[in-house]
Parts: sequence; structure tokens; C-alpha cells
Amino acid sequence: MKRDVYLEDKPLEEALAEYMSHLDQVGALQPGESEVIPVEDAAGRVTAAPVYARSSSPHYHAAAMDGVAVRAADTFGASDATPKRLAVGERAVVVDTGDPLPPECDAVIMIEDVHFLDDITFEITAGAVPWQHMRVIGEDVVATEMIVPANHLLRPVDLGGILAGGVTEIAVHPRPRVALLPTGTELVQPGAELKPGDIIEYNTRVLGAMVSQWGGSPRRREITADDYGALKARLQEAVSESDVVLINAGSSAGREDFTASLIGELGRVLTHGVAIKPGKPVVLGEVAGKPVVGVPGYPVSAVLAAELFVKPIIYRKLGTVPPVPEKAEVIVSRKIVSPMGTEEFVRVKLGQVGDKIIATPISRGAGVIMSMVRADGILRVPRLSEGYNAGQTVPVELMRSLEEVRETTVIIGSHDITLDVLANHLRKKHPYATLSSAHVGSLGGLSALKRGEAHCAGTHLLDEETGDYNVSYIKRLLADRPVVVVNLVYREQGLIVAPGNPHGIRGVEDLATPGLGYINRQRGAGTRILFDFKLKQQGISPDDIRGYEREEYTHMAVAAAVASGSADAGMGIRAAALALGLDFVPVVEERYDLCIPVEYYDTPYIQRLLEVMAEPAFREEVRALGGYDLRDCGKIMYDSRG
Repeated sequence: MKRDVYLEDKPLEEALAEYMSHLDQVGALQPGESEVIPVEDAAGRVTAAPVYARSSSPHYHAAAMDGVAVRAADTFGASDATPKRLAVGERAVVVDTGDPLPPECDAVIMIEDVHFLDDITFEITAGAVPWQHMRVIGEDVVATEMIVPANHLLRPVDLGGILAGGVTEIAVHPRPRVALLPTGTELVQPGAELKPGDIIEYNTRVLGAMVSQWGGSPRRREITADDYGALKARLQEAVSESDVVLINAGSSAGREDFTASLIGELGRVLTHGVAIKPGKPVVLGEVAGKPVVGVPGYPVSAVLAAELFVKPIIYRKLGTVPPVPEKAEVIVSRKIVSPMGTEEFVRVKLGQVGDKIIATPISRGAGVIMSMVRADGILRVPRLSEGYNAGQTVPVELMRSLEEVRETTVIIGSHDITLDVLANHLRKKHPYATLSSAHVGSLGGLSALKRGEAHCAGTHLLDEETGDYNVSYIKRLLADRPVVVVNLVYREQGLIVAPGNPHGIRGVEDLATPGLGYINRQRGAGTRILFDFKLKQQGISPDDIRGYEREEYTHMAVAAAVASGSADAGMGIRAAALALGLDFVPVVEERYDLCIPVEYYDTPYIQRLLEVMAEPAFREEVRALGGYDLRDCGKIMYDSRG
């Protein structure tokens, strides 16, 4: 079959406006036939018609207090100086809250203001005004008045108002039925035994959860292999049974990417290729008067395409509009370069440091679902921009509440697995607090402190001359900023190698052996500095290490490279090797510290961490990882104030 390239590279606004306009013209955005459901089941649904009260609430004059119902005229003249005596009878009746008032009565005197002289006679010292302490007919709802309009998203409180108006069933728009078609010969269901080339099919689970969150009804189909005929039959079936169809994967221009051709054969392709990153190969089409969207296969692209193009369709079919995302003005922590002509959506970590909210970009790969899991916000780079400079103020769409962002401790610097353990125990002890760690290396972390972008930095920088850790670098790089250095752990650094150490690697000196492949850490990482120091001790040039220029940003990424066979060795911590069942060649024990500016040391951001670091449960979990010693955990190792 002939393969197509992208039909166009349309700007986002143009593609979306054109698509929604076409769907409007063919009636694809109209809500389906309304359905009548019990009011008590209607929270989160959208009304298909206005709801009018059938009865008033209250439907009788009711006492609003415990007391005595009276005729107000009978109480006039009562005062402290001239108390008035009344007798229980037709025009003075003892009532409880909610009781109907006798026809002769038009006010209630609170029981606290009534002094009974005997079983019948009582005395009052203040007159009542007509209708005091009463709920008159229709005070809440008047029969025939509109309680909620059409196209109203029903909240729990709305249900109370509707039921108070005597209505027990209402008409609502049906939930749009959204078919989810996962495609790809390489896909396997979650839980299946994996072999090389298999990809777990989780995209439609994510998309289905999003559709449910927006008010739709997801209908996930079985995986369809990359076969044109089978995909065509599955698409035709989905169109006949659904209101919206999402085809996941096959939207690009590869030899087994059939989505655009299928939609074009059965209906119409409005757009194939939008100037966004990630998500460019999205296909916007229509078949038999129904929206059909070709969602890219990479998970981040899939989520973004659904947010941009599927979400507005579902809300329109529900008769409403998507909520406007909460935004915040943030400071970009480092330069972001973006291609001109493409609107890029950059995932960022957020945290308030001082009076600024700092945004730190995380992985921009379209296939990294964890970048969405870890992201606190989305930063949009306009298509006619080439990016943002470090320190620039920009708007960000929040994926967490601003309150939660403001309770986030921001750690930038060297990666260590114990930070994840610390974050988990912090959240368990203080559910409103979070820890955000960005892995830019020890030097990068100290530079972030210098720029005022973090509450603390993780660092393990070895001074080659003294053999000490961290302090000499801190004195040099943060000479003008008072800091406190607190130990987190001591840890074993060494060479992570394949199980059984098949190449017999005994130390750094063996890495120059021809044919061995190495995986390095990024420039500025303490592990990289340690490795360079060890090479220098052995008289080995970096040029002699195959793979020296290949970089990763975390110990787990290094371990994963060795586990996959793409590298024979990499410098990292023992805990990372153990986590993936790898062998480990110890090289040195090093000290991993947290460098904390003095102005943050006594704040909750840091004190909560120190509290958690002292918890036995935290320490036990870290020790269980292997390769850690907590003999100085929480201890101040250096205080620049003396």
C-alpha cells in the first residue's frame, strides 16, 4: 500500500478551529438523545433541559426555632420593665423546629426567651415582629421556578435543590460513547510475559480514564494487529457503535501506519500533522458524521493529542465547555530551546522558592510516560518563538494545585535513590507536602542554589587534594551565601556490571580494555567527577574509554543501560545495581550531603525533611536498599556561620 507523508503542518489554533467547525456542520457535536435518570444518580451529569420546581420548599409555614408560636400583635408592648403574660392556647402553641405553624400564628418566640410560670402561663420581656423565626412557604424554592438551566453540570448541592423542589427524575445528556482502538502487532496486554519487541498496551487505559474524567463513556476494544483489512473492519464496527472513535498508533507515515488512509477511505481527513511537539502526527478526521481521531502511539503525544482535540469534542457533546486550567507565573530555571514554527509543550517540575515559583524542565521525550507522572505543570513555547532564557517569567498550566506547589520542597542536584524514599515518607507523614527533585548533577545543584532556585542541593563532590567531600566546592561556589550542610547518607560507589561480571572487571583500570562499552554520567555530576579522578589516578585518558561521551542523568538509568546490554559497565551506587539484579564492583564509599541555604534551614521545607530523616521506618527502608550507611544521617557536617 502507498504510504502518505504528513498532509500538512498546521498551526494548532487553525487545525482545531477547522476541525470543530467541520464537526459542527455535520452535526457531530450535538448531544445525543437525552435520557431520564433518578436525581440521586445525577451528580456529574449535564442537564438536557431546564429543571423546574414542582412544589415549594417549604410547602407550609414552618417554625425555624424551638419555641412558642404566637400572633405577633399579642406580644406588642412587652419589655423588661413591663413583662407580658400569655397562655398556651389557639394563639400560643409550643412548637419544635420544622413544625407547621397554626393558622392564627405569624411568629415564633425562641424557647430561651420564654419564662413559663406554670404549665400554661408564660411570660415574655420583648415583643415579636411578624414572621420572625419562621420559614415561610417558598422561602427556599417556589413552585414553577427554574432550579437549574439546561446544559448545567450537576453538583451535589444541585441535587438537594432539585429534590427540595419535588423533582425525582431529570433529563440529562447521554455520556458520549468513545471507542478506543489500540493498534500494533507489537502490543501485549498488561500482565503478559514480555519478550523483546513487546510493548505493554497502556495508552488506551490512560485515554479511557481521561474520557471518563471528562464525562464520556470509554469503550476499549481488543488490540488489532497492523493489518489494513482487520483495522478497516474494526474501525467500521466502532463507528457504527460509538459517538467518537480514537485510533491509537499508526498515525505517522511509517510502512504500517494506516490510520490516515483508513479514515480517508471511509470518510474524510481534515488534518494530518499539526505543528505541535509532541503530538505532531495526529490525524483529525470524520467518518459517517462522527469524529475519528488518529492518536499518536507515543504516550506523551497520545495524552497531549487527547487533551487538545478530544476533550473539547466530549464537552461539546455534553452541551458544556472544558474548564479553564489554573495557571501561574513561574521563573524558568534553565534555558529552553525550541524549534521555530512548532508549539512545544514542555513538562516541568514546580516549587516555590522564596517569593518565586521555579519551573525546572524534565524529560521532553514523547515516549517517556513518567515525565507526565512527575510533571507539576505544562509550559507552552509558542510556535513563533525559539524558546525561553533562564530566569525568564512565563505562564504555566498547573497539573497540581498552587497550594500543593507552594508546599513542595525543591531539591536540585545529584541523584540518589534515597530521595525517592524520603519523598514517600514525607508524603505519608505530611500529606499536604511533597518533595520535588531534579537531577542535574552536584555542580548543577550548587549553581541552582546560587541562583536562588532551590531549597537545598544534593551533592557528593570529591576534593582530589584533600579527599574530603563537598565543603571545599561549597566554599568556592557559594562563598557569598551562608549555608548549612547536612548529611543524608554514606553510600558505596562502584562499577555496575552484568550478572556474574562476565568481563571480569575488577576496577576502573579494566575499562580501557578494547571492546568494553561504558555508560557515563552527565558533566557536573559528582559520579562523573569521581570517575574522572579515578581515571587520572590510573593514568587513563577518557579517549581510551569507549562510551565515555554517552551520558545518563541518574544511577538507575546507568543500571538500566547495563541491564539491557547496551553497556558493559557504568559508575553508580550499589543500590541501583541491586535493584536490577546486577553485579557490583566497589570502588569507594562517599558522603552524600544536602546543602541548605541558611534562610531555608528553619523553614518547614527543611524541618519536615529532617523530621522524616530521623524516623526509624525511613532509615530501615534505606538500609534495605543496600550499599548505604546512615551513621551521620541528619547531622550537620558544616555550617558556614561558624
